[in-house]
This record gives sequence, C-alpha cells and structure tokens, in this order.
Amino acid sequence: MTSNGQARRRLLISYAHPDDESFGLGGLIAKYVEEGVEVFLICATNGDVGTIKPEHMRGLATIPEVRLAELAEAAAILKFKKVYLLRYKDSGMMGSPTSQDPESLWARYHSDPEEVIRRVTEVIREVRPQVVITFNKYGGYGHPDHIAIQRATTEAFKRAADPTYHTDQRPYQPQKLYYSNIPKLMIQIGIWMMRLRGQDPRRVGVNRDIDIQAILDNIEPSHTRVNIRQYYPQWDAASAVHISQGGGGGFRLFPKSWRKWISPHQSFTRIYPKPTRDQIDEHDMFHQVSLDELIEETV
Repeated sequence: MTSNGQARRRLLISYAHPDDESFGLGGLIAKYVEEGVEVFLICATNGDVGTIKPEHMRGLATIPEVRLAELAEAAAILKFKKVYLLRYKDSGMMGSPTSQDPESLWARYHSDPEEVIRRVTEVIREVRPQVVITFNKYGGYGHPDHIAIQRATTEAFKRAADPTYHTDQRPYQPQKLYYSNIPKLMIQIGIWMMRLRGQDPRRVGVNRDIDIQAILDNIEPSHTRVNIRQYYPQWDAASAVHISQGGGGGFRLFPKSWRKWISPHQSFTRIYPKPTRDQIDEHDMFHQVSLDELIEETV
C-alpha cells in the first residue's frame, strides 16, 4: 500500500537465471519502475553451469557467487522491490549431463514438480502482484530451466487463489499472466544473415546447442506491445553488469543507435485473461487492472 492508503501496481517476473531479467526484460522493467510500479523477481537458479574467464571472477571463489553478485548489481540498477532466489542448480542445455543432475531445476521439476510449484505459489501470495510474467512454452530458446519455471509459474498462477491449497500465505488471485515473446522480425533477419554467411541457424552459440529456427517456429502470438524506446540506457546498463555472460543480450546484429527505431517495443502473449483473437489489443500490461486487493479468505 502507498502512504495514502492506495494499492500499488505490482509486477512479478518469474525467470530462471541471473541475467534473464536484464537481457530479456530490461527495458520493460525500467519503464514500469519509473512509472511507480513495484517490480519483483524470482530467479530460480544460481547460474552455476558453464565457465567464466578468470578475469571475470571478481576475486570470488565460485561461479554461483559471480553470477549472483552480477544479479545484485543489475537488480540495483533496475530497482527491483525484492529478488527471490530459489537457488536450484543450473541445468545447462537440453540433453546435457548437467540437466540430469538431481539438484538441477529441470531434474527437480520432473522428480518433484509440486516442490517448485509450491515455492512459486508462496512468492505470488507474498508479493500479491496484479501481473505475472514468465517465459513462453518453448522457454525462449529451448533452455530446460526456462521451460521448468514457465510450467511451475503457470500452475502456481492457477493455485494461488485456491483456498484449499495451503501455504503460509493467504490465497490471492493475480489478474494477468503473460509469456514473454521474442521479436519475430529480428529472428527472421538473424536467420537470413546467418545463411548469407554460411552459418547453420540450427547450430548456434559457443557450444552449437541453440536452434534459432526452432525459436522462430515456437514464437507465440502477441497480444500486448509495450513501448520501451526511451529505456534502452537502463536496459544496457543492467545487461552490462552481467559481464561473465557477455555483458549484453540480443540486438547484436545492428548498431546500438538503431535499436530504439528498429525495435522500440517489447511484446507479450497474454495467457490470462485469454484474448478472444490473436492480435495486439493493448499497450500496457496494467490495462483494465483493478488496484483493489483481490483476496480469497481461507475456508
């Protein structure tokens, strides 16, 4: 609640790794924070899979320490109200040995989905957001951790208001659920440029385990398009602190000065309430959101 007793707008982002928040949604987060929205983040893993160059270890002992230190810096730049760390191990890409680690998010979700769902439900009930964002069904680029947290969040969104589903927090019904989307045109241009250079768009990345064509094939319809043109400076600043992961996400096909003209929006698939047609029908995630507290009393 605000000091004058009015309910605040609250947004919860449920993502998998330290850096997902900045690379994927930096512009949107900066916009809504500036407009007075309280923005919260679930980061489900420690981002511990992979290697980091020695010069990026920051004098810290482990990869998780580095990744979470970078997240803390990005969170300060983006001004999250609170970050919830679930601290599962990073799974790595689909089919990798690390995705079979029983402590990884992917393996844990498959062995005990109820545990992950309950933890996300508890955060939803504590934060009481009107709006929730998670990945699309393909997990953006097919990462198993993205898919696991997407499934857990979608189910938690349903369970949060159920008075028969008991947690330490009271039941609560968020009003909107969105899946993040990827600019289709950017992916199409990227595939075209890769083919011109003789690259295989189905085998991209350091380990050649990212399939750009599959990303395009799994893009879901957009219903919400939010203008973030003026928030690229904050987006870039938050992305830059994740230096161990390259210090930036996306948009590397074009000069930075072009981006706010080529891609001035971030788009989303609205899952709830379900649209009547697959078309852009809103430009604000809080469109038609009520600021009255929606509380289901426990029976």
